[in-house]
Amino acid sequence: MSRLLDQYNNKIREELKSKLGLSNLFEVPKLIKIIVNMGVGEGKEDSKLIDKAVQDLTLISGQQAVKTKSKKAISGFKIRAGMPLGAKVTLRNKMMYEFLDRLVNIAIPRIRDFRGLNFKSFDGSGNYSLGIKEHVIFPEINFDKVEKIRGMDITICTSAKDDNEALELLKSFNMPFKDQQVN
Repeated sequence: MSRLLDQYNNKIREELKSKLGLSNLFEVPKLIKIIVNMGVGEGKEDSKLIDKAVQDLTLISGQQAVKTKSKKAISGFKIRAGMPLGAKVTLRNKMMYEFLDRLVNIAIPRIRDFRGLNFKSFDGSGNYSLGIKEHVIFPEINFDKVEKIRGMDITICTSAKDDNEALELLKSFNMPFKDQQVN
């Protein structure tokens, strides 16, 4: 069992239940999935860049990533429908907790000039999104073999009813937020 999942089951759930004033243990918010997305706009000219992005995302997440394809043609950007433009991976269960553990404890502290995550990046339904400018902050990526540094988007989906519950859940996983409260 993942260290973070074990910590959630044994310690965090009880603390959140009392902190949020919930009557039932099953009302306590939990993580549902984590989606990691990497857009590769230059992939329309060179398909090897898409393959490299899929390979990097697979290394980072520990699960096979898939290519994302355009849904419709946009002539101004020279994009045809069905053209591969990025990579994504959806993590659930054990892999999700392993990834979150590495993100919080290893990758985020390696970000240059980091001052805390923005607490306003919730969507109103308890889901949190963050963007990372350099995928090389993950230790799985060999910096010498990287041709181009890419950014990625990470979305953490929770079962929380509102943003404050989701914020408390993510704070209990030691996510380093700035020191303000969600409205």
